[in-house]
Amino acid sequence: MNSFKTIDGRGASVHIAGGGNAYVRDSPQHYGWRTVSDGDGVSIFGGSHIWVDHNSLSNCNDGLVDAIHGSTAITISNNYMTHHDKVMLLGHSDSYAQDKNMQVTIAFNHFGEGLVQRMPRCRHGYFHVVNNDYIHWEMYAIGGSADPTINSQGNRFVAPDYRYSKEVTKHEDAPESEWKNWNWRSEGDLLVNGAFFTASGAGASSSYAKASSLSARPSSLVGTITGGSGALNCKKGARC
Repeated sequence: MNSFKTIDGRGASVHIAGGGNAYVRDSPQHYGWRTVSDGDGVSIFGGSHIWVDHNSLSNCNDGLVDAIHGSTAITISNNYMTHHDKVMLLGHSDSYAQDKNMQVTIAFNHFGEGLVQRMPRCRHGYFHVVNNDYIHWEMYAIGGSADPTINSQGNRFVAPDYRYSKEVTKHEDAPESEWKNWNWRSEGDLLVNGAFFTASGAGASSSYAKASSLSARPSSLVGTITGGSGALNCKKGARC
């Protein structure tokens, strides 16, 4: 998917199975060979001004949502995600400098049962994670590498019972001497069942200007805010 697109999961039921082992075009300028293992639910390649809203996503071959190769101005909202390992990848690689301009808002999503990691996994850019409901992860919820700025506000994080998976965050592919300077903060998050968020960086509000897209509501309201997440059963000509 390229620029100026909306994926709106209202009034449609789409199930994709199989596929792969073919050349697939994902923008006017790019196509590539895709196999079954390349099967993302939503793949954004070099796109901007993208809205992924009210979808129910699970059991894809690769990521549920991936945004790479200079993609930016993306909102991922009101989605219901379950039963998947590597949920969301934002940023192509640690060496791909074009992703330094990436800005993504992840808001009002329900991260449910059977999820393992990457909710999201960020590289380089600026990420506002706001008013999401995390009721399950097996490894970690939010991770990143290559100095991303992560602004976590008003989320509910319910840690698993396993004692070694209580941490919400994972600073990847760098020693502490390096990641301690990355700007990651938790503000107004509700941490349940022993969950903890490892913050880093200077913490000045100006550092998060590009990772702030809307005002967070109190985390106590997250259950209500995300109660309508996922695909909606809408009919043409009628209000959802």
